[in-house]
Amino acid sequence: MAQSDDPVELFDLHVAHIGINTDSPEEADAVAAQFETLMGLPARHPAPISTFAGTLVEVMNNGGRGEKGHIGFYVNDIPAAEKWFVARGFEINEDSRALNPDGTTHLVYFKQEIAGFAIHLTEDK
Repeated sequence: MAQSDDPVELFDLHVAHIGINTDSPEEADAVAAQFETLMGLPARHPAPISTFAGTLVEVMNNGGRGEKGHIGFYVNDIPAAEKWFVARGFEINEDSRALNPDGTTHLVYFKQEIAGFAIHLTEDK
């Protein structure tokens, strides 16, 4: 694969986290606790809709995007990455676009799922 065809090289693309859909806050907490036991990833509650295990696993407590969940990818240039993926046939779900205070995109999902997982891009921290 040529460098211009490799999003890892072009945008420093790397996994931000995986999201797992569950049916209740209790189930989400139990799944996050399993990841804490398995990997030592501390369970935390940064939002009322999910429980995180470290920063790598987000467990949605009443379902979420994607049939099974979602996969988030960090990129260093969201507008350029969007154009790159759109050129490959992936559509942007404009309804999912979350903006920073300055109007730039913080997070955006594709319309297509892959194997039951919604996919989103987010800015690299």
